[in-house]
Order: sequence, then structure tokens, then C-alpha cells
Amino acid sequence: MQTLTAFLASEIPEPDRDAMRLAQQHIDGLLKPVGSLGRLESLAVQLAGMPGLKGRLDVCKKAIMVMCADHGVWHEGVSVSPQIVTAIQAANMTRKNTGVCVFAAQAGADVHVIDVGIDSDPIDGLIAMKVAHGSGNIAVEPAMSLEQAQELLLEVVRYTRERVAEGVTLFGVGELGMANTTPAAAMVSVLTGAPPEEVVGIGANLPVTQLQHKADVVRRAIAVNQPDANDGLDVLIKVGGFDLLGMTGVMLGAASCGLPVVLDGFLSYASALAACRIAPGVKPYLIPSHLSAEKGAKIALAHLGLEPYLNMDMRLGEGSGAALAMQLVEAACAMHNQMGTLAASNIVLPEAK
Repeated sequence: MQTLTAFLASEIPEPDRDAMRLAQQHIDGLLKPVGSLGRLESLAVQLAGMPGLKGRLDVCKKAIMVMCADHGVWHEGVSVSPQIVTAIQAANMTRKNTGVCVFAAQAGADVHVIDVGIDSDPIDGLIAMKVAHGSGNIAVEPAMSLEQAQELLLEVVRYTRERVAEGVTLFGVGELGMANTTPAAAMVSVLTGAPPEEVVGIGANLPVTQLQHKADVVRRAIAVNQPDANDGLDVLIKVGGFDLLGMTGVMLGAASCGLPVVLDGFLSYASALAACRIAPGVKPYLIPSHLSAEKGAKIALAHLGLEPYLNMDMRLGEGSGAALAMQLVEAACAMHNQMGTLAASNIVLPEAK
């Protein structure tokens, strides 16, 4: 797998700094005071540097990849939701009535619901990439084998690149899986060095009285598996899960094509930490959507060096936050591409002090 990670790292292009400089100059000359559109301007500059957009800042074809999987750690009593809810909600996504589906439709994005490890028979309408019927119970064993990780990561990277070939220029990530905030917290704890108590949250409404038990499970998972914090793939294998690995694959695949990926919430932060550890060149292609209400969100984002655009106390997951933020990405592109210029209107503004 070392060869694969080296390959992925070498495949990710550097942002085009000259294009970013020209975009900043262009934005400064638009019909507005310099800097008056704040972070929307810096978002447009970030997009301008992505080689996959070819300087056009066109993200009209969008795709949200929702990775669905069950987790063996569910049996440790870290979730109040029955495990079957993963399969039920995945089936609901094919009916386009879940949160991410509603918001994605509003944003004009296609939702790709991918079964990477649901503990059920095949579900009609899902994209089949099932590696196993749920990951291993990280409290007593690794989440997956090296071979399983290789298989899934390569398949997701390949699938992502195929969507690029079909014209997708903006990706979002999401996940679905009962108990998956536990492996995400374990990953964030390992990759940031924060103790479990600081990153373990209530997930899908776990009673506060059970938080200490959940933190103890995370601590046990780390002690049993001894993941290498310097190796993002090892962390995913030891204390992650198939949904977390799948999101990492989308990030690697999109970045290798020089295209942006909109993160969702806490789970996607864990995957982003792993992706950046595997291939640091991924980071310039990540766009943080919202500040998840999950407890460890700020710690994970601080280590990523990312500041989310929205703060709405959301923790649904599924890619719902990514879908909402896609409209901000489109707004940044519209500003860059469609606003008039000061020069064309014979307006001369004093320079900002």
C-alpha cells in the first residue's frame, strides 16, 4: 500500500498560484469596494487555482458521494439507534426524501448513494462497492484488513475519476452508518493527539450519561489497535471504517484531478485528516461547509487549518452540509464570472488603507 499512497501523492497537482493571483486582481476590480465580499472572494481565488476547473470557475455539474456502512463497534452500546437504520435510511435515499437528497436537489447536485459495507442484503438503487457486512469492532480488533482498504480505496478513487470524465467539477462527501461517530472520534483523537473525552460527542442523540462509556470505548480501540498517527491509512484500517475510508478516497480522487471537494461534518473532518496525512497535497482542494455541532469538530478543523463557511448547529451528516455549501461555491463562481468591473463603469475607488 505504500506504493499506492506514494502514487496518489504524486498524482495531485499543485494549485496554480499565477491563476490565483490573476483572479485576485480581477476580483479587486469588480463593481464593489475591495474585499467587501469577504470570504466569498477568497473562495473564488481558491477555486481559480484548481487546475481541473481550467480557469473557468464552472461548477454546474455537481456530485455528492454518500458512503454507507455499518460498524462492528455498534455492539459496544455506543449508539441508541438500531443498526438496521443504516439500511433503511440508505433505501430512503433512493427515494430522494432524506435531508441530503432534498438539499442536493435544491443545489442541482446528483447524490450517489454507495454501499461500502452495509450489514444487509443488496439494496436496489445503491451503487455496490460492499467490502464486507460491516467493519470489525474496533474495540477489540482492526476495522478492516490492509487488503480490504486497498480494494475500496482504489475503487472509490476510480469511481470518482470516472465522474470527472463525465463532466463533474464539484464533489461533496457524506456518510451514513449507525455508531460511526465512534470510529470518527477515535481517528480524530489519534490524528490530533487530543484525548478521547475532548472529541467524543453525542452523535445521533446518545444520552449525555453514556458519553464516558463512549470515550472509554474509543480509548480501548486506540490501545488495542495502536494506530500509527503518522500514517493516515493505518489509522483508517485500525480505528476507522469503510464509510470513512470511502470519503477519503473521494478526496484523493478529486484532488488528483485538480477539483474541489466540499466537506460535510465531523465524520468528513476525520476522513480529511487521514487524506491529508496520506497526501498533503489534498488540502488546497478541500472546502469546509459547516461547523458540525459534534464535540470534537473545532479540534479537527483547527488541525486541518480550515474555517467553515456556515455555523448552524447541524449534525445530521449524510452530506447535508456539503449540499448547502455548494450554493456558496456557485455564488463565488458567479461573482467572479458575471459581475461588472469598476474600469468598465469609469469608477475609481480610493485604495483600501
